[in-house]
Amino acid sequence: MSAGSRRFRVKNVAIIGAGPSGLAAAKFLLAEKAFTRIDVFEQRNHVGGLWKYTPETSGDGLFAIPQTNPQVGLEKPVWTIGEEAGREPTFLSPIYERLETNIPKTLMAFSDKAFPEDVPLFPGHDTVQEYLEEYSKDVISLIKFGTQVQDVQLLESKTNEDSVVEEQWSVETLHLESGKTTKSTYHAVVVASGHFSTPHIPDIPGVSDWNAKYPGSISPSKYYRIPEAFAGQKVVVVGNSASGLDISSQLSSFAKSPVLLSQKSESYPAGGFSQNANIEPNSQISRFNPQDKTIHFSNGRIEHNVDTILFCTGYLYTMPFLQNLSPNPIGDGSRVEHTYQHLFYTPHPTLCFLVLPQKIIPFPLSEAQSSVIARVCSGRLSLPSQTEMEKWEKDTIAEQGEGGDFHTLKFPKDAEYINMLYDWAACAERREGLEGGGHGKLARRWGEWEFWARENFPGIRRAFVERGVGRRDVRGLWELGFDFGKRHERMGLEQPEGQVTSA
Repeated sequence: MSAGSRRFRVKNVAIIGAGPSGLAAAKFLLAEKAFTRIDVFEQRNHVGGLWKYTPETSGDGLFAIPQTNPQVGLEKPVWTIGEEAGREPTFLSPIYERLETNIPKTLMAFSDKAFPEDVPLFPGHDTVQEYLEEYSKDVISLIKFGTQVQDVQLLESKTNEDSVVEEQWSVETLHLESGKTTKSTYHAVVVASGHFSTPHIPDIPGVSDWNAKYPGSISPSKYYRIPEAFAGQKVVVVGNSASGLDISSQLSSFAKSPVLLSQKSESYPAGGFSQNANIEPNSQISRFNPQDKTIHFSNGRIEHNVDTILFCTGYLYTMPFLQNLSPNPIGDGSRVEHTYQHLFYTPHPTLCFLVLPQKIIPFPLSEAQSSVIARVCSGRLSLPSQTEMEKWEKDTIAEQGEGGDFHTLKFPKDAEYINMLYDWAACAERREGLEGGGHGKLARRWGEWEFWARENFPGIRRAFVERGVGRRDVRGLWELGFDFGKRHERMGLEQPEGQVTSA
């Protein structure tokens, strides 16, 4: 162990969330065979997190106009009638009815579980939910459903004579149906609760007055479900990320033409969407004027009698269960502060965060991150000193900027980050009894095929969408004209192991 590095003694771990990243964390921690207890707390009554579609569109207490404050409190359940007798807590998902993934299934999948061959290349949300339910089967016994984490506090941090750090965390939970509150102690906490709960609604001049005068006319994309609800309406969509582009495309067949797409810059994933004559790109909104019902744009355009404004402007990082933590990692909600490698809470690294980065492929990333977390918790990997970890954050701010840019890893940074995590995990001390000859469970290191697919998936997505209703029959990349095998054949390269192309 190098000078200044730190090892940790962890015997029990709490994971917050049983969505894709929480499930991956549970699998990698379990594979270390080093922990007496692994508890996964999930406020929903099912695995999968946001991938479980909910038809409800209000009532979670996380929407205000404007919404720029990350200190919004705990998400409120909407009580619905469950599949079995009785009420059950439902937490609203941002999934809309016709959502398909914008990542091809071959790139999106976990390393140890492929999507079924007979599902579309870009699966619908129901297929992804079924996939996650299958993926969860070997860790389902660890999950405590209908249990919301209310508060996480550090109880103790001490270093023994061997320079091994042991920390203890109090985790307070509420069983939603019984109302019973429980406090338990853990040596490590993994936050896998995601960051798609609290919509960000910017404070544009006049937006509050507009909402007061025309209640219900402003909504975040989180509550969008079906395009038919906007039939005949003049709609402005704010934001041209993947959701803004996809929702605009759906609305274009039902709303008044054209749908106005307000954007501040050229969209990163725009190549994945076809040109649509019924969608008109426009500049940012500069002002709302509720008195004459006009919206003013920064390019000078004035639009009259707009019926609906849909904000597809992203989400704030909000972790209300960490409200008593000091220093608090949630500042203005644009990023998570005091982190090392987007992963560890620098002052006390036994608090870990999964999938904070943006513009990434989340399932493979959660595996790569979980492999490192599991090895640190089991003592097979050390972490640098707090000073070195703080330096990493300062250097990252200098390179990428503060705020939302801090966690943004546009290709190829995302792919390089996955491989850095793989290499980090792979250098852990070997331990008898673990899989892989004692090296333990590892994610997949990205090779030429993954880099090629990652770079090309906007074009792959565009070709898929252009198939119209026939896209549901597309199963492989080669059907859209993207054949990695033939590309390698032309270049005299070997086909990567584990990748299959058409005959």
